Amino acid sequence: MPVHLSSLLLLLAAAVFSVVLCRFFKLPAMLGYLFVGLLVGPHALGLVASSSEATHLAEYGVVFLMFTLGLEFNIAKLNAMRRVVFGLGFAQVATTAVLILGLSLLMRLDWKAGLILGGAMAMSSTAMVSKLLADRNELNSPHGRNAIGILLFQDLAVVPQLIMIPALSQPGEQLLTALAIAAAKIVAVLVLLLYVGQKLMRPWFNLVAKQHSSELFMLNLFLVTLGIAWLTEQTGLSLALGAFLAGMLIAETEYRYQVEDDIRPFRDLLLGLFFVTVGMTLDFGEVFANWYLVLLVVILLGPVKIALIAGLSRLFGSGAGAGWRTGFALGQGGEFAFVLLALATTSGKLVPDPVLQATIAGIVLSMLITPFIVMHSDKLVLKLVSSEWMSMAANLHQIAVRSMGTSGHVIVCGYGRSGQSLARILTQQDIPFFALDLDPEMVREAGAAGESVVYGDAAKREVLITAGLQRARALVVTYADTHSALKILEVVHQIRPELPVIVRTSDESDIDKLKEAGAAEVVAEIMEGSLMLASHTLMMLGTPLNRVLKTIREVREARYEMFRGFFRGLNEHLDDTDRPQQRLHTVHLTAGAASVGRQLGEFDLAAMHVEVKSVRRRHMHAAQPDGTLQLADGDVLVLLGEAENLAAAEMLLLQGS
Repeated sequence: MPVHLSSLLLLLAAAVFSVVLCRFFKLPAMLGYLFVGLLVGPHALGLVASSSEATHLAEYGVVFLMFTLGLEFNIAKLNAMRRVVFGLGFAQVATTAVLILGLSLLMRLDWKAGLILGGAMAMSSTAMVSKLLADRNELNSPHGRNAIGILLFQDLAVVPQLIMIPALSQPGEQLLTALAIAAAKIVAVLVLLLYVGQKLMRPWFNLVAKQHSSELFMLNLFLVTLGIAWLTEQTGLSLALGAFLAGMLIAETEYRYQVEDDIRPFRDLLLGLFFVTVGMTLDFGEVFANWYLVLLVVILLGPVKIALIAGLSRLFGSGAGAGWRTGFALGQGGEFAFVLLALATTSGKLVPDPVLQATIAGIVLSMLITPFIVMHSDKLVLKLVSSEWMSMAANLHQIAVRSMGTSGHVIVCGYGRSGQSLARILTQQDIPFFALDLDPEMVREAGAAGESVVYGDAAKREVLITAGLQRARALVVTYADTHSALKILEVVHQIRPELPVIVRTSDESDIDKLKEAGAAEVVAEIMEGSLMLASHTLMMLGTPLNRVLKTIREVREARYEMFRGFFRGLNEHLDDTDRPQQRLHTVHLTAGAASVGRQLGEFDLAAMHVEVKSVRRRHMHAAQPDGTLQLADGDVLVLLGEAENLAAAEMLLLQGS
């Protein structure tokens, strides 16, 4: 039955709505596609009938997924992480597969079905885990490196399974022969493609690129990808395997990143359709009738897989806390599990339908649960590992020892490029700083160089307190992570609401959210970059330098409220005058302050040569207030003036005299 336009429009509308919901709740878009398939498929509302055309089209989503996997296949990266990838990764996949195979045999399933189920359930979600770890700034942590290494091996383990599963459909007496032929074919194809193809790929892409046509480049990309996939299919192997090999070939050329960007929209669209078709295969009647199998799959992918990975991580030298965190991150099914199960179905119903339905449902449930498990992983580890308290206490003790002699310092959250540049400028101005970062290698190198940098998560309350939050003059979040910045602002607001916090963000989309949370200023990378682009463009166009600088100053004055009134004429030298310099000072109004409940205009601060730059209040935009603003408990006033005048203004606001 062909796919009608009305059915396609319904699928698109449902997919858009569900993916928007997933983004809102910070869940992978894949779950939205699966839910659409579940809802509109023939076994639920029946709004879209099962379609062979849609299924065949969706298969190309898997082709492009395997192609991008091939692009990411990096020998140097695998070699650098070989102990984790080929040691811990192999142990996890092999142990999980053997465990599921043994359980399948106990349940009187065919060994072929057990082998396929073991391989599928050994997989975890690369897309979900990498996103969750990146959001928590844990990619460079010990458990983050373990998780990425295991995921790399899981991705590689998909390739032999793509060869094995079609061969398993052969009768028993022909199985060994089929496997031997498949192995011989893959060796021949690998030699042909990787030896001959590698020599042809770069000059061929160079020839295409010299035509300077993006349309031709895309056509050539599709030709190479689908052509090699067709070649492997003609030899009795799978389309997905050919796409993986095509990605490997192109990864060795200088066009890798351009290809990856060009192919991503097609991959995501077709892969979304693949997950929709997976959802459409789920029969709710079968799932509910075999609910105990679904529960068993969830248990195997939850507590059992988590404990297994935690134990293996310990065997390979990780601490108990890192082991459990690795398990919590990888205790779910993955997108490649659906690929393998779909291949098992098309290769001759190798897995009984009730078991297949229960496995798919269990994998979906495990993926839904994972974000919440990872979110509470720290609390779970503290309950499971008694030594984690001692480890945390030792780390906090180290931070406390390093920061004990520091006061009036700036806490720098994140010591990457931006953090290091800020630290250099602070050092030039003789302003002490104390930096926190989660990259142990970078912390070790910076510590060896004598920098005030320690390993610690700045989003944790106890780490910030130990870093001297109550003695600090300011705090700067130097990395563009809104979620982490909001957690830091929450801690600062509870302990030091008057402390100025400057936050870096990638664009202007989260500025209001961060300011409402208490940020004194938010610096958007895109805006600062655009200002530099504008200034260089104007100068190249012949605009006088004075006018360019005046324009940039005016934009910054309008954008950064704290700078308002600071920019002077070009001929005024602010740094070599003998008169006292004006500076910013914050005053935190507590419950007993004399000014609480009174209007700002009642205090003639202007007569004291003090200007109120802004008032920071929880869930209120910081802005220049007028005299009618009624001051409240918890307000933070940002004042501008000379030191003596600021001291007098603070006394007036707090004591009334």
